[in-house]
Order: sequence, then structure tokens, then C-alpha cells
Amino acid sequence: MLLTQLWRQLPFFVWLIALWMLLWGQFTWVAFLTGLVAAIVVTRVFRLPPVELSGRVNLWYGAIFVLEFIVALVQGSLTVAAQVLDLRRQPGTAVIAVQLVTDDDLIMTHTGVTASLIPGSLIVDTDRDRRILYLHVIGVRSQRDVDRQRASVKKWERRIVMAVGSRAQVAMVRADAASPGSVAPKGGAS
Repeated sequence: MLLTQLWRQLPFFVWLIALWMLLWGQFTWVAFLTGLVAAIVVTRVFRLPPVELSGRVNLWYGAIFVLEFIVALVQGSLTVAAQVLDLRRQPGTAVIAVQLVTDDDLIMTHTGVTASLIPGSLIVDTDRDRRILYLHVIGVRSQRDVDRQRASVKKWERRIVMAVGSRAQVAMVRADAASPGSVAPKGGAS
């Protein structure tokens, strides 16, 4: 039981240590050891409810996610820069609601963070109970633009679930993608 609990906490410890080393900008043994101490203190002092991971990691879909995310970052940056530099007209803005498929807090968080990191959109609110993310987006001029933004966020949810979601979550996003009302996104920018 204790070994299982430690094994489940290992990814969080590794992440906290890596974050510590990135914050200090040092990849030394001293930074690693102080990061380990900081990770132990943080996880013991600030007790949070355990996060149940699916125990499933698909490296192929994880690599696809990372590559598409990098492309979306570049594309979103160029799009926002073009909108800012176009003095002839103001970019349209909107707050849109996106209904997610899964009800997992971790997947919802990753989807929201991903959508916010891509230039042009920002999460302004979440409704955990109804699985809705509210985003403020720029560059919206029509209903087609709103639909494209919604499809883009759902695509990120689908990519995250395919990479780290449970088998039940994978089945849910596949069924949603195959449903007639689902719109496949065109392009990678959010």
C-alpha cells in the first residue's frame, strides 16, 4: 500500500523537482537536492486530496500533442501579431463557452491551461459541475469563428485524453468526435 502510494506520487515529485530546477535555472546536484527537499516539504505541509492518474501514458499521442502545441503556439503568435499590427480594424473579441466531454478535473485543468497558453485565448472561468470552460478569445468576427474556437479547445481535450486519459475517457472522446454534432477543427491555433 505504501509502495503503491509512493509510486503514484513519483510523477508529482519529479515534476516539482524539475520545476524547482527550471525556476533557479540550474541543473546541478545542489539544485536537484534542494528541489527534492522543497518537493517533500510542499507535499507534506500543503496536503491536497490525491489525484488519481489513469496509469496510462501513450507516448505517440503525447508526441503528437507536443508537436501540435508548438505549431499552435507559433501560429497563434503570428495571428495575434498580425491582428495587433493591422491598424485598419480592431480584432473582434468574444467570451465563449466550451462544453467538455470528460469530467476529470486533471483533464479539464490541462485543457484549460493549454487553451490559455496559446496566444489569442484565455480561460476566464470554469464550471466544474457542468464541465464548461469559458474563454475570452480575440479574432472572432462570426459564428464560424466561434465554432472554430470551440472545436479547437475540444481538439486539445481529445489530444490530452488520448495521451494520458483512461480507457473510458478515450472511448468518450472518440464517441464525441464521431457524433454528427461534433465539428472537427481546421488548423491548430486556438
